[in-house]
Parts: sequence; structure tokens; C-alpha cells
Amino acid sequence: MKKLIRIILFFVGFYLYIMLLSSCKKKDHIDDTAPLDPGTGNTSCTATKANAENIQVFPADNPWNKDISTSAVDPFNTQIIAGIAGNVIKADFGSGLWNGAPIGIPYIVVCGNQPMTTIFFTDYGDESDPGPYPIPLTAPIEGNGVGDSHVIAVDIENKKLYELFYAHVNGNRWDASSGAVFNLNSNQLRPETWTSADAAGLPIFPGLVRYEEILKGEIDHPIRFTLTSNNVKPAYIFPARHKVNSTGGQYSLPFGARIRLKASFDISDFSATNQVILRAMKKYGLILADIGSNLYISGAPDERWNNNDLRNLGQLYGSDFEVVQFNN
Repeated sequence: MKKLIRIILFFVGFYLYIMLLSSCKKKDHIDDTAPLDPGTGNTSCTATKANAENIQVFPADNPWNKDISTSAVDPFNTQIIAGIAGNVIKADFGSGLWNGAPIGIPYIVVCGNQPMTTIFFTDYGDESDPGPYPIPLTAPIEGNGVGDSHVIAVDIENKKLYELFYAHVNGNRWDASSGAVFNLNSNQLRPETWTSADAAGLPIFPGLVRYEEILKGEIDHPIRFTLTSNNVKPAYIFPARHKVNSTGGQYSLPFGARIRLKASFDISDFSATNQVILRAMKKYGLILADIGSNLYISGAPDERWNNNDLRNLGQLYGSDFEVVQFNN
């Protein structure tokens, strides 16, 4: 009987030992392809601004990726440029604060496991993509909530872009005038006549000058810019989807129009940083996205910008640009 008990105990012990080894192996295995909640130790997704520059922003054949350096000049170029010829380029972004807020349109980068937050649309809910959005309540707001108050999040794992206009935190949710979600793997546009977080119905993030691009040495997209109402035609062209009651006449630009820095403009005396920006102006141009000050170009705030250097872009006048042909 004792012998039988010893045999049973031996097999029970052996079984427990095998189970212990199996448990250890499971604990040692981490699926790096499946992001876990923050704090679990999984590092498969690093949500940094540098990571956002490593993803494809829209397919290669998307208008945001089109080289327009050799595109035809619009037949009314002379008349259109005459309206802005005396204005200078202004970098509407930089380091430090202006009126108590960071200078530019901020954005954050998130992973696919970012918790969703409820969105309540106060004005254009019928033209907005419904929430929730993966935008934490701690996300930076343009102007600290004064002015357009854009809020932007880039999901680098799901390849989606989330943007809000006139956004404010209200308890445990965001209140926003409008919002839009863009699939960065798709060429799909907003529905016809719909706004976005931008007046032209365009995404904002792809048109921002971002310091991480300067570190890469290339801006590979058109740069978002604004004009006063009298220089904007109450119309839009592809890829814009929305117009406003602007006051521009026949010889003005519709939303979505592109202008480019003339190929003959000498950029050799500018800083390395500004040369990156100017090369993009020649290759991809500027895209008209909103009403604002004439020839203000949009970018993201960053403490690494040299504001004095960015002011040197003011050496460029509207007369240094030409209008890329579009259909009236």
C-alpha cells in the first residue's frame, strides 16, 4: 500500500512540475504584434512625433503627395497673383508663446490602444464623423482654447487621423463645433459640400510644417496656407470639399487651389531649415485651406524652432509664386 502511495505521489509531483514549466513559458512569451494597455511593459508601439513621420500619409497617388513642380501655370495667374503680390510669407508657427499659447497648430500621436473619448458636436454634427475619437482629454488645444481651437490626433497603428474644430473639454468628453476622421490608407474624400475641422473640408495634419520633417531633411507634401476673404473665391476645387461665403471675385483662389514658389527663386542664402521649407514650396506648393491672414503658412509648435530664422521667410512675396492651373 505504501508503495502504491509513493507511486501516486511521484506522478502527481511530476504533473505539477510539467504544469509549472508550461506556465513559466507562457509568461515569458509576449506577443509584440498586439499592443497592450499602457503600463503593461509592452513597447510595440511608440507614440512619438518622430514615429508619425514613418507612416504613409495617404496613398502615393493622393493629391497630398503630388509633385506639382512641372504642372501648368493657370492662364489667369497674373491677375490672381496681383491680389497678393505685395504680401509676404509668414510662418504661423514657432517656439515659445504668443498671447500665452504655443505658436501653431499642435497635434499628438497615439497608439491603437488609446482609449476612446466621447465627442459632442455643437454646430456641424450633420457634417461630422461621429465619435468617440481616441483623443485624450489632455491633448493640446490650439491657442489654449482661444480662436480656432483645433485638436488633432494621429493614430499611427490604425493609420487614422482625428481632427476637431473649436474643441473644448467638458467634463469627461470633448465638445467641438465639427470633427473629421481620415483613413490614411485611403483616397476617400469628405462627402461633397461637407466641412471638416478646416473650412475647406481638408485634413489639417498633412499640410502642417512639422519640425520632425526638418530633421528628416524633406517636407513631402503641400503646406497649408490662408488668405483674407477678399482673396478667396466662394468655391472649392479637388481635393477640397467645402466653401464659405468669402468675397473674392473672378481673379481669386478657391479652396483647394495650389500656388508654388517659382523654380527660379534662389534659396541658397537661406538657412538649412528654411531651405527644407522652400524646396517643398517649389515641389508641392501651398494649398489654400482657410480664411485668415494673407500668405500665413501653418505649422506645429515646437521649442526647437528658431523664430528669428523663420522670420526670414518674410523675404518671399506673393509675386514670387505662381498659380497651378485649376478648373474654374
